[in-house]
Amino acid sequence: MSLQDEIIRRLQSLEPTSLEIEDDSALHAGHKGNSGGGHFTLKMTSSHFCGKSQIMRHRLIYQQLSDLIPGKIHALSINANAPDELKLNS
Repeated sequence: MSLQDEIIRRLQSLEPTSLEIEDDSALHAGHKGNSGGGHFTLKMTSSHFCGKSQIMRHRLIYQQLSDLIPGKIHALSINANAPDELKLNS
């Protein structure tokens, strides 16, 4: 199982209605401070985010991935939305 597949599997507990993950590691190869973990961009929509601040949304995601950070995941850029927020932005 790839690391991306593992991340997706773990985030299923938050019942995402949409989930995209991009591996940006190649863009950061060899940069200072990177001890080998991957760089990822995560875009996720979940009803679990309704009424929660961005900080709380990030915490929910980090809880699912905590043992992968910082070893396997060096950096994670997160865009977390509630379903009703997408309707407002359409």
